[in-house]
Amino acid sequence: MTSQIPFHGRLVILGFGSIGQGVVPLILRHIDLPRSAITIVTAEPRGQEVAQDYGLAFVQEAVTRENLDRLLRPLLGPGDFLLNLSVDVSSVALIRLAQEQEALYLDTCIEPWAGGYTDPALSPSQRSNYALRESALALAPGGATAVLTHGANPGLVSHFVKQALLNLAADAGLPVAVPEAREGWAALAETLGVKAIHIAERDTQSAGFPKQRGEFVNTWSIDGFVGEGCQPAELGWGTHETALPADGHRHDFGCDAAIYLMRPGAATRVRSWTPLEGPFHGFLITHNEAISLADYYTVRDDSGAVRYRPTAHYAYHPCDDAVLSIHELAGKTWRMQPQKRLMMAEIETGMDELGVLLLGHARGAYWYGSRLTIAKARALAPHNNATSLQVAAAVLGGMVWAIENPRAGLREADALDHARVLEVAAPYLGEMVGVYSDWTPLAGRGALFPEALDADPWQFSNIRVV
Repeated sequence: MTSQIPFHGRLVILGFGSIGQGVVPLILRHIDLPRSAITIVTAEPRGQEVAQDYGLAFVQEAVTRENLDRLLRPLLGPGDFLLNLSVDVSSVALIRLAQEQEALYLDTCIEPWAGGYTDPALSPSQRSNYALRESALALAPGGATAVLTHGANPGLVSHFVKQALLNLAADAGLPVAVPEAREGWAALAETLGVKAIHIAERDTQSAGFPKQRGEFVNTWSIDGFVGEGCQPAELGWGTHETALPADGHRHDFGCDAAIYLMRPGAATRVRSWTPLEGPFHGFLITHNEAISLADYYTVRDDSGAVRYRPTAHYAYHPCDDAVLSIHELAGKTWRMQPQKRLMMAEIETGMDELGVLLLGHARGAYWYGSRLTIAKARALAPHNNATSLQVAAAVLGGMVWAIENPRAGLREADALDHARVLEVAAPYLGEMVGVYSDWTPLAGRGALFPEALDADPWQFSNIRVV
């Protein structure tokens, strides 16, 4: 995308951590609006120098239930844009405000108010991403466009799934036109025989000095990662699955496309695969796309009964220092370390290999996604590492789609035009590749210790590490 997209409203960026700082140069490069139209509202001083360098208004004040209306309503009106990149601010409250003001909206995840992820007064079901998603989807569906959960994942990976399905169909010789609606995409996944979808990610970025004791190190929002890591592990639950896990539970409300486990995602591991890493153990961190993908690709028969649905979940191997950080965090009963370090300038090497792994079809396994090195990320845009740029590119793609479709109402990533979003984001994603594999979670199992394995390799009981 070389030309700028005209935008005539004001832009409010709520939250200015790594993603906010990383997306600003992309917005200024590709969206035509004056810098005087941009206001940053954030709880911390972090990023103030970046805002000053770009000549952007900077308001340091935490948004709360009590001041949300006073702080944000004067900054938003018809045709303006609220870009929510914050933590600890209710997404539902922000979407409702944007709807009332007829402003466009985009976020990268559905956040509760501070403490909502770990509130002991709430049941695991009530503090799940499933519940947060249901609360957002219950808002008025029409009006100004509100794009929900459109970062790299959730968000960009939903577009990867659509492109991967089209690639599978083409390679299988199926004469398939690009579906125009959800029903067509779900039918295509069913026809291809996709049983499971992993968001399979391996981050290998590393600095010249290691994590220290009492320090949490990561390549993207530490508060965001810990918050979702302390939520219950969640996954979309496919129709091919034969047995609910012993610690698995269904919700008693909503779409019923997903289950949760009675344990945190940061303490739950799954087997997965990426082309460069090969087989690995990743964390089953809860994410909105695990639920939205399972819901979007559901096929029902004439009676309304579910006939087909894939299992979907995240399989995340963060950078090695983050793995050590999670190990230490768990040992301290999920109490955050006193020091936090978001790796950026000190990164010396590595990449983020982020994609979707489609399993169970005729050719077994197919991974499609982005390989972005730290060197390439730095060459493409300032204030970014490989992980943040993948998110920032997705935010840009979602913003452009919203500006071009300003009256689309509430939309999840799965319901956007994947080709348009990828067209905008792809220049910032490094190498885009699709790779077939004969990997299954049964490979090499039982050689040293006997295991009770299901003959169907794609059962979650085989995927899960116990």
